[in-house]
Amino acid sequence: MEMPKHLFSDFAQGKDPSPLRGDSSLLQQDQSPTTAELAECLFFSPGDGRIWLNDQRMLLMHGSSFGALRREFIDSLGLERARGLFTRTGYQSGARDAQLIRTRWPQADRTAVFFAGTRLHTLEGMTKVEPLHFKFDADVGLYEGEFLWHHSCEADEHIAAYGIGQDSACWTEIGYATGYVSGLFGRLVIFREVECRAMGHKVCRVIGKTAEQWGDVSADLALLYATPNPTPPAAQATAPLRPFSSEPGELIPIGVSAAFNAARHALQRVAPTPATVLIGGESGAGKELFARELHRLSPRREQPFVALNCAAIPDNLIEAELFGVERGAFTGASHSRPGRFERAHGGTLFLDEIACLSLPGQGKLLRALQEREVERVGGGQPIKVDVRVVAATNVDLRQEVQAGRFREDLFYRLNVYPISLPPLRERRDDIPLLVDAFLSRYCREYQRTPAGLTMRALKALLLYDFPGNVRELQNLIERGLIASDEGRPIDLIHLFHNEPLPPQLYSLSQSGTLSSNTDSNASGPDNLLEQLQQLDIEPDIQHLERRLLDDALSKAEGNLAAAARLLGLTRAQFAYRLKKHGPADQ
Repeated sequence: MEMPKHLFSDFAQGKDPSPLRGDSSLLQQDQSPTTAELAECLFFSPGDGRIWLNDQRMLLMHGSSFGALRREFIDSLGLERARGLFTRTGYQSGARDAQLIRTRWPQADRTAVFFAGTRLHTLEGMTKVEPLHFKFDADVGLYEGEFLWHHSCEADEHIAAYGIGQDSACWTEIGYATGYVSGLFGRLVIFREVECRAMGHKVCRVIGKTAEQWGDVSADLALLYATPNPTPPAAQATAPLRPFSSEPGELIPIGVSAAFNAARHALQRVAPTPATVLIGGESGAGKELFARELHRLSPRREQPFVALNCAAIPDNLIEAELFGVERGAFTGASHSRPGRFERAHGGTLFLDEIACLSLPGQGKLLRALQEREVERVGGGQPIKVDVRVVAATNVDLRQEVQAGRFREDLFYRLNVYPISLPPLRERRDDIPLLVDAFLSRYCREYQRTPAGLTMRALKALLLYDFPGNVRELQNLIERGLIASDEGRPIDLIHLFHNEPLPPQLYSLSQSGTLSSNTDSNASGPDNLLEQLQQLDIEPDIQHLERRLLDDALSKAEGNLAAAARLLGLTRAQFAYRLKKHGPADQ
């Protein structure tokens, strides 16, 4: 059974002259990716409740809670169905980690890349992996590996629930090993647990071989596949989300976060209908991209998509823009021309920043929507139009109605099916996908070699609040690529080129020095003054103390005692310093 070869497609296509083969006996322990390098990819964002492994969101879960979940599945589904579920879950995790390693260390030694899976498996806390030996040769389809798993969490929890039995219990770990190695090797490599502590052995021992080497793998495949004729698990784990349309440079919405998926499902539901749609969201959140995607998914996809930004057209010209002009209607009208409604006939008309439309313009738009016909300026004949209207706003139209700035009848005409787009700070899980999409686009446009982002640059983006939303992220990636050197990764200084680092990316380190949250342990000057100068912070002692007090108080949500603890002060000391500086606006 052949598995997807996207992770090693460069080797399969002959772009790399070195063969895909290796032997663990030849491995040098200090080869990248090392344990320290992998550990640096794991970081916490406690302010918004997320843990990241490079660009993948992770969860920190009690081992006992995992055991309780596992027990519930076994008792409700039966042993074999539960085993399959946990095996497939592990496979997904292993396949994603394989993709992470190949993306982050594209030039690493082949053997070191395979070995990194044992280090990541250990780092993620399920078990300590001890490789006994492994070797592989893609040319002849050979993979052989033997590993010991020490103090497996899954074995511990199984024993606690059911005691010693006759079956192996490390189902998730088996799935992980199968997913990781299969994802790298380009064909199915199956791992089997031949000894397990849940069976009374001293340690868990696993062996991995290709499906062809094992022979009969029907029982293994039954665990990997939930239904007959399924999508292979590796394809599910790493199936690409299409970030671009068939037209070069034309973006479409992408994301995996719950907030984004809610908006996407709403869009998919309304797209086949002729209903009017009102898209709400902050500036830069991607409202026009959503409108274009709605048009692409609708029966009108072969007809025109016409966009108009209502804020960009003067009040005295909006009627001509929407409905068109007859020759001689006013001075300078030397020829007739159709308006946006006529140009969008049969298709979709997107009206952005609809709240900026004047009250007279709102009345004329309402009539066109109700009558499904328009009259050109200076004309006397109504023109029938078949147009689906999609409007967008970055303000609350209900509040605009209450304030008398927006017609209530037009609001209800537009608000047939509302879709709310979340700001980027509420869909941080989408940031890695968007970074990859924008980086791929600009590398192609500027004919640059992609080299990705440094860890501290990626951390900065995952921590940043993005007041300009997706549009700001797009600009940062484009700027970072321009400012960085060819073939070198984009670093923090490239992203915020000639701009001060946003305040939320600073923190007080345990040693009491002010530093960037995104600095790695091995970089940056040790001298505090040099750090401040490097970060473009004015070294004013009074200003710095005031800033630290305010930041601590904000982080502690106004609790003086908690804020004092953050700075290593007593409550009285903190209150004294706060009083000394006076109100924050002084």
